[in-house]
Amino acid sequence: MDTAPLKSYAPAARREFLQAVADRAAHYGLTAKKIEPVTVQGDVALIAGEAFPARIAPLRKALEERIARDGFDVTIEAIAYTWFNRLVALRYMELAGYLDHGLRVLSHPAGDVQPEILEQAARVDLPGLDTQQVIDLKLDGTKQEELYRLLLVAQCNALSAAMPFLFERINDATELLLPANLLASDSVIRTLVEAIPEALWADIEIIGWLYQFYIAERKTR
Repeated sequence: MDTAPLKSYAPAARREFLQAVADRAAHYGLTAKKIEPVTVQGDVALIAGEAFPARIAPLRKALEERIARDGFDVTIEAIAYTWFNRLVALRYMELAGYLDHGLRVLSHPAGDVQPEILEQAARVDLPGLDTQQVIDLKLDGTKQEELYRLLLVAQCNALSAAMPFLFERINDATELLLPANLLASDSVIRTLVEAIPEALWADIEIIGWLYQFYIAERKTR
């Protein structure tokens, strides 16, 4: 296997995932310097004057507790690594044809920018996925990012039964810190798809190599 693309991609990906997860934490009022309080009023959770759905309050609380226990940097590192692992596994599985619905989750077989699962969202059948919600978001036309996050989380949850060590159900704090702007041209997903030639994914050893190159930078610090 030509590991050069992997060696180039993984260390940079680690930094990219760390920044993306830290940015997401800051979005919910969590930084290394300050933890913003959360106030729940009816179906709204207020954080630093910004309104969020009240359902995020217990997840935010869990993150606070984890940060208090492990520290901010350690928490961000662990969650960034979790999302890196999940997306790498999904990339391998979609190219190997291991996903039951037969659609690509992170890319498109024709090379289109829009992931195939988003293009075919109305016919996606995943456990716990609200079909009407999917249709409504699809018809809206302005909520592609929200729809894609919904589909991605549903896909991870669908894999939790087979691989709970990697795809624990995402109703925990890690859901909040799924990086934002997943459909952008410079997103963590687009970088993963474009940086590594598809042919390399035919070898299962790619996952081990990516792991080694990802953690190599951390070990030298």
